[in-house]
Order: sequence, then C-alpha cells, then structure tokens
Amino acid sequence: MKANSEQRSGLLYGIGAYGMWGLVPLFWPLLEPAGATEILAHRMVWSAGVVALWLLALRRWGWVTELIRRPRKLGLITVAAVTISLNWGFYIWAVNSGRVVEASLGYFINPLVTIALGVLLLKERLRPAQWTAVFVGFAAVLVLAVGYGEPPWISLVLAFSFATYGLIKKKINIGGLESLAAETAVLFLPALGYLVWLGASGSATFGSEGTGQMALLAGTGVVTALPLVCFGAAAIRVPLSTLGLLQYLAPVFQFLLGVLYFHEAMPPERWAGFSLVWLALAILTWDALRNARRTRARAKALRLAANAAAAAPPAAPAVPSPEPAPPAPSSSEPALSAQDPGRREPAT
Repeated sequence: MKANSEQRSGLLYGIGAYGMWGLVPLFWPLLEPAGATEILAHRMVWSAGVVALWLLALRRWGWVTELIRRPRKLGLITVAAVTISLNWGFYIWAVNSGRVVEASLGYFINPLVTIALGVLLLKERLRPAQWTAVFVGFAAVLVLAVGYGEPPWISLVLAFSFATYGLIKKKINIGGLESLAAETAVLFLPALGYLVWLGASGSATFGSEGTGQMALLAGTGVVTALPLVCFGAAAIRVPLSTLGLLQYLAPVFQFLLGVLYFHEAMPPERWAGFSLVWLALAILTWDALRNARRTRARAKALRLAANAAAAAPPAAPAVPSPEPAPPAPSSSEPALSAQDPGRREPAT
C-alpha cells in the first residue's frame, strides 16, 4: 500500500515538473520589455539565491568541499553551466520571438539527438528499432528544412545543447539540486556583472518598469528551481520508464501553446515534419518499454531460479562402495608358506 502511495505521489510530482516546464512559455513574455539576455542574467542570479536558501534549509553543503577538491569535475560543471545557459537563452529568445512551435520541436527531437551522441561519443550500440527511430527523425529534419527553406536551427541548437548538457551531467554524477547550485554559482558573478553594467548604462528594465515587473524578474529563480525540485522528488519514486514517458509532456504543452494560444502558423510541410518526429518517438518509446519488460522478465526468472536453488534440500554425500575382497587361491595354485612366504608348499 505504501509503495502504491509513493508511486502516485511520484507521478504527481513528475506531472508537476514537466507541466511547469511545458507551460513556462506563458511566463517569459510577461517579462518584456526585458530582452532575452537580461532575462537570462536575472534567471541565473535569482536561481542562485533560491537554491542557496533551499540547500541552507536542507543543510546539504558537504558536497561543496569535495567538489572544490576535484578540479576536473569543477571544470565539467563550468562547461555544463555554459551549455545550459546557451540553451536557456535561446529558448527565452525563441518564445519571445514568436517561435514557440520551433522551440518545442527542439525538445521533441532531444531524445533522438541524445541517442546519436551516445553512438558517436560513447560508442553505444543501438537496437534495430532505435536505428529506425534515428533515421525517421533525420528524415523529419530534412522535411522541415525544405518547408522552412533552411534547417530548423533553433530546434537543433536547443536539442544539441540540452543533449550535450545531459551528457556532461552524466559524467558529473551529482544530485540535481546540488548540480543546479554549482552551475548557478559559476554563472552568478558574470550574470550579476552584466546586470550591473546594464543598470549603469541605463539599459536595464529592472526598476524602470514598475514593481510588478521587478517581482516577475525576481520570480525567475522560483520558476527555475521549483520544477527541478519536483523532478527530483519524482525520480526517486517512479520507474525510469515512467519518467521517460512523462518527459514528452513538456514539448506537447509547448506545441499546443504555440498552435492554440500564440496562433503560430502550421503549414502542411510542418505538420509532415512533426508527424515524422512523433512517429520516431513512438518507435523509440515502444522499443524502450519492450526492452524494459524483457529486462524485468529476465531479472524475475533469475530471482526465481536463485530462490529455488536456495530452497532445495542439500544433496546427500555419496557413500563409497566397498572394495571387492581378493579372490581365494585356486587349488591348482601353490599356497604360500606361513613360515617362509617366499617358499611354496605343495598343495595337499
């Protein structure tokens, strides 16, 4: 009963995390007239403050000393911070430039790009269905490139930057909240310096557009940290396969917002490209679920075999059979003399 309750709460946390990520295009236009770079800088600064307070409340600071002692991991976190800032900046710019649908495409094709990077960089081997999904995804990009008259570069930048970020995070291997704290700490001073420069040059919107806009810019920290906290709570309560399915909620919400709320154009070639992407993701999801079922079945069979072997009674030790007695001497064979074993007595 407790396990079912944990899974239900984990599912709600996961839906909350990906739902917030999917609905965030509604938030960024509220921050205008601030530009994408200024919004990004505020996101970095206020996120660092929110995460620091969260870690202070949880008293989770032991990882900082260990991280400082490992320069290679610190370098990887710096690269991850730069990569995710590029992803955030392009995403904010795309949303505020009226290209929400194209931005959603980037997160739709992100799993396919992640698989491609695994093959190219980690030498991972793909199953046939995964190869099929990758080729269908590549065909989708070609169709969209023909429709746009150019490659969907916003989608590709978002997909490759986020896939690269995921690859680096895999090598860093620290918790989500700790990782965000480290990344925002790396970005804090450059972002704060940029905001100070904007204020000194009179180009900053913070403070010049009213208290409402100031509060919204400060709220970027909560908008960044809250979905991550929900995601962390979901990750420890639901299976990875469930999280893999929930991840499609964010681009689905973004796509629906772009079409239904922002009324972005969807010509036939764009529908064709998106349909191919969805087909590739359907193949990928079907293959992942099938492989997960097979893995669970094999694990269950091995567990049952081990339990059966442990419950079986121990085999009785083998009793050696007695050696046969030597044959009695024949009457025609002379007997050995007891007094002189070397001398034979004649048979009587």
